[in-house]
Amino acid sequence: MNDESSDELKASPVPISATARRVLGVLVEKAKTTPDNYPLTLTGIVTGSNQKSNRDPKMDLDEDDALLALDELRKVNAVREVQGSGRAIKYRHAAYDWLDVDGAGSAVMTELLLRGTQTLGELRTRASRMHPFADLDALKSVVSVLAEKGLVEALTPPGRGQTFTHTLYQPQERQYLNARLEKQSAAKTPIAPADIPDSNRTAVDQLLDRLETVTNRIDTLEKRLAELENSNSSS
Repeated sequence: MNDESSDELKASPVPISATARRVLGVLVEKAKTTPDNYPLTLTGIVTGSNQKSNRDPKMDLDEDDALLALDELRKVNAVREVQGSGRAIKYRHAAYDWLDVDGAGSAVMTELLLRGTQTLGELRTRASRMHPFADLDALKSVVSVLAEKGLVEALTPPGRGQTFTHTLYQPQERQYLNARLEKQSAAKTPIAPADIPDSNRTAVDQLLDRLETVTNRIDTLEKRLAELENSNSSS
C-alpha cells in the first residue's frame, strides 16, 4: 500500500458533499505535487480549495467550511488528523484505502473530484501531473478499473468526446447533472420548434431551476445542522 494511505480500516466510498470532495481532492493533489508541504494545515486546505487553477467550479471556502468538510470526511474514514511540528494540527487523506485505488487510480479520481466531468484526453493531460500515463490506452485501462469498482461512469455514449465522471455525487446533485445532460443532448438534436409544444420545450429548464433551488436549500440546511451538531458537541 502507498505510504500516503491511512492505517485505518477500509471503508466503502459513499456520496459526499461538494465541499468534502474538494477538500479530499486537494489533500491527494498536494500529497503528490508538493510533498514537502504535506500533510496540510487548515490554512493550506482553504488555500488549495480556493485556488484559481485546476479547479471547477471555483469555490470561496472559509475555515469553517473546511472544518465541516473535514468532519464529514473523518466520519467516513477518508481523512485523518495528525500532529504537526510545533503542535500545529494537520490533515492527511486516506483516499487509497477509502477508494481502494493505487497511484494511477487516485490521480484520475483526484482530477474528477477537483474538476468534475471530463473526456479521456482531458483526464490524461491533467492527471499526468500526479501520475505518468504512457498513452491514452494506459489511461483508458485505469478508467475501466475504476468503472468496475463503481467509482467512475461514462456520462455520454462511446466515441470522440465521450465524458466521464466520479460516482460520489449526492443524490440531488446527480439529479441536477442528469437534467443538465438531458438539456445538452436535446440542444444537439435538430428538431423543428414548431413540432414541440411550448410546455415540453420548457420542461427541462423548469426541472433544472427546481433542482437548483432544492439543492441550494439542502446545502444550507445541511450546513446549519452540522454547525448545530458541532456547537452541541463542544458545549
